[in-house]
Amino acid sequence: MSTRATRSGRGGMEAIRLDCGERFARSCLLRTLWETLMRAILLSVGAALLFAWSTIGAGIRCLAEAQESGSPPVLLQMIRDDAVHEELKLSEQQKSRILSALRGVDGPWFRSRNLELRTREAEIRKLRGQLDAKLQAILNVSQQKRLLQLQYQALGTRMLLREDVATSLELSKQQRETLAAAFQATDNVSSQSSEEDGGAKQRKQLKQQELAAVEDELTDTQERRLGVLTGAPFDFSVVRRTYPLAPELSLDGARWIQGESMELADLQGKVVAIHFYAFQCINCQRNLPIYTAWSKDYEDRGLVVIGIQTPETVAERDAEKVATAANREGIEYPLLLDLKSSNWKNWSKPCGQPSIWLTGKVFFDAGGRAN
Repeated sequence: MSTRATRSGRGGMEAIRLDCGERFARSCLLRTLWETLMRAILLSVGAALLFAWSTIGAGIRCLAEAQESGSPPVLLQMIRDDAVHEELKLSEQQKSRILSALRGVDGPWFRSRNLELRTREAEIRKLRGQLDAKLQAILNVSQQKRLLQLQYQALGTRMLLREDVATSLELSKQQRETLAAAFQATDNVSSQSSEEDGGAKQRKQLKQQELAAVEDELTDTQERRLGVLTGAPFDFSVVRRTYPLAPELSLDGARWIQGESMELADLQGKVVAIHFYAFQCINCQRNLPIYTAWSKDYEDRGLVVIGIQTPETVAERDAEKVATAANREGIEYPLLLDLKSSNWKNWSKPCGQPSIWLTGKVFFDAGGRAN
């Protein structure tokens, strides 16, 4: 499996898993394809509203999988970003309350990536509802209206699948069925094809067909109503943070056996490499010199390396043996012995050991390239 990167964030930081594959869902657009991670442009030409759809960050899986059939969780994704906060004209108190609300949903959202598709979609719908209820108590009426407009814009053509939008536009049963079929056709090809087998060309053709279907189905009146629903265009290209907060380090059944006790919240502004390992695991042993080199080479540039020993054998549950092995390997960075695997569970059982995550101000584009 090729190495790619996936992300989540803690505060102003992103978390990137380096050991597992990543998929980026693709879908349709009206006229213009919004690029990944909420890079979008809303255009208005005459009476017709021309807009595009972006997934704003695909769900994370240890193995590549088919594109999700459910709508992307745009509310969960966008509400954490500074550009969106500015657009909503949030006060510092509102920002603080939103961050608190996110802490309540981000853990389950982060862990939902390992659930079966339908279960994951149900979990995300529940979390979206919980967050929406909290936001109603935080945002004023004007801010709630604008946030809904931003969600519509982020969904693009797929907003037509929402019941509230379909009702507002007075879409007929025939229109709904035609549009749903066009969207499904695109999704089917996207989930079954790849760039190597000519899937990109197929997807482009289907997107064009989908665009034509939307333009054919919507009346001039419906297009005008659509423009009212979406409101003023928002430039999603400035949005950077769309992933859940990285889980905080847990001391439930865990203790530091090397280095001072710390929390990720105390390390904001730094890049933190968190690696899960078992000292008797041969593949883990092969990786340890790399982590040590990182710690020595990049410490002066703000890198913090943290090792989390997750026992798999009786010996690996012995703090003295873990410390002895660490000394033998020349490890000087902080080590956490996690006897109850509480961090392993909070990070939703990474793809085996060794696994490593980065949290910090590091960004990757759709091709896995550092930005």
